[in-house]
Amino acid sequence: MKILIVEDEHKTGDYLRQGLSEAGFVVDLARDGIDGMHLALTGEYDLLVLDIMLPGIDGWGILQAVRRAELEMPILFLTARDRVEDRVQGLEMGADDYLIKPFAFSELLARIRSLSRRGKSKTIDNFYIADLELDIAKRRVTRSGQRIDLTAKEFSLLELLLRRRGEVLSRSLIASQVWDMNFDSDTNVIDVAVRRLRAKVDEPFDPKLIRTVRGMGYVIEVDEV
Repeated sequence: MKILIVEDEHKTGDYLRQGLSEAGFVVDLARDGIDGMHLALTGEYDLLVLDIMLPGIDGWGILQAVRRAELEMPILFLTARDRVEDRVQGLEMGADDYLIKPFAFSELLARIRSLSRRGKSKTIDNFYIADLELDIAKRRVTRSGQRIDLTAKEFSLLELLLRRRGEVLSRSLIASQVWDMNFDSDTNVIDVAVRRLRAKVDEPFDPKLIRTVRGMGYVIEVDEV
């Protein structure tokens, strides 16, 4: 799940980006309204976390632009504006939720996950291949009925492979989708992550599901006999 945060207060923005990244999300951070609006309209995000009081263009303006563009991503206002009138205005203009600062990160995370489930009614919540099951909502992976504990990044990597089942995914695509970074050919972070994922979901079981396509990338599939 890819989230855009638009927050001009540096400490809060950095805190949100780190916390949500550690929770398994791909996160972009814009520090003013102009950059925030540009990214919101062009970046194909699954959810927008938006402050109201921003330099350049305020949160109201970004919300209006997103809804005029008929983008369906959920929008959560995260703001110090705590008046009832502001909350009502935000919701009536098309925001999906409104959380007031200061906030508990656990509550923000719960609201984001609730919005993601609500906003993805048309998408798949569970993925199956052979005897492997990945449950998005419960953040759970099992194989042959056995629970497999994955890190947040391993879960995101497996989810990406399953969403694109049968498609060879390049290292650069995996890097951008899971680590939100440009792939550096001098680093082996993707190969190490795939190796660790295989050790958990493939090595103790048959059939093997994650395959390396030399010079191209990785794919998850069941070999046809």
